[in-house]
Amino acid sequence: MGKLITFAVPCYNSAAYMRNCIDSLLTAGEEAQIVIVNDGSSDETGAIADEYAAKYPTIVEAVQKENGGHGSGVNAGLDRAQGVYFKVVDSDDRLDPASLATLLSRIRADDAADALPDMYVTNYVYEKPSENTSYPRRYEKNFPIGRVFGWESVRPFRFSNVLLMHSMVVRTQVLRDCGLRLPEHSFYVDNIFAYQPMPHIRTMFYLDVDLYRYYIGREDQSVSRKNIVARYKQQVGVTDIMIRCYRYEELRAMHPRLRRYMKHDVNVLMCLSLMFTTGGKDDLKERKATLRRMWSDIRKEDRQMYNFLRYRSYIALICWMPFSWQRFFTTIGYYYFSKKLKCS
Repeated sequence: MGKLITFAVPCYNSAAYMRNCIDSLLTAGEEAQIVIVNDGSSDETGAIADEYAAKYPTIVEAVQKENGGHGSGVNAGLDRAQGVYFKVVDSDDRLDPASLATLLSRIRADDAADALPDMYVTNYVYEKPSENTSYPRRYEKNFPIGRVFGWESVRPFRFSNVLLMHSMVVRTQVLRDCGLRLPEHSFYVDNIFAYQPMPHIRTMFYLDVDLYRYYIGREDQSVSRKNIVARYKQQVGVTDIMIRCYRYEELRAMHPRLRRYMKHDVNVLMCLSLMFTTGGKDDLKERKATLRRMWSDIRKEDRQMYNFLRYRSYIALICWMPFSWQRFFTTIGYYYFSKKLKCS
């Protein structure tokens, strides 16, 4: 069967913490391929990547490239992927070795039974070491446990809960078949990774293990409030790409439960776009203009999608409010969820 799984590790100035990530992946042994992508770092990231590639030549590949952003690093990993499955692990995060062993055992068993699914779903855990706190995101309310299933078995997702890149282990060929190519020089592209392949995924297996450990707490992280309000145009751009992936008519033709999930995911991302854009205190004129352009573009591109988002979605009420009211409600929403996740 060759390599069971390829791990892509996009790195940018990650020298201080990338070893913890890579060492956790090495516990998979020869069944894994680890592609460390040095995205034009100015610290020792590239040298560390080369060090691992020299020490583990049958497992680790080091890619040295000019800076292109997180999406560019994922693309580089996918281009070189040899594993049946593909997973992105950010350089400041890690995988739990025991959960990883369980996943690999599951893949072996499903391969022996000729029943490999298009995607494995696992839990992920927000970890904040500075406060010794963690918050797991699990999917037992959404998926059956212990068997391969299709969209007909998926139960509704509620509120902000969606499948994230951190929870997904996807067949490499599925990602290639759907034409996944993430934009460069942009944050938040993981949302595209978790959306575009979904209609191409027919079968899934939910493995109820806390595999992905998502580090939170650094001020330079893209999810810090300081950065999300500063990078609002990037979030809006990512949302625009997601909406253009599938027209509303295409969503209507999908399996009812897949369609429901896709609409829910777009809803959540539109909420984030509002939160990012209205949350800042500076450049208010430009922020208002960005929202107007966003809505105008959606209306021109797909009037049915516009009508859905504007009149029948979670954000329908908020988006018609004055800008100052939108700021008030989205700020409350941000602080509620950041407190719940202990990431503020």
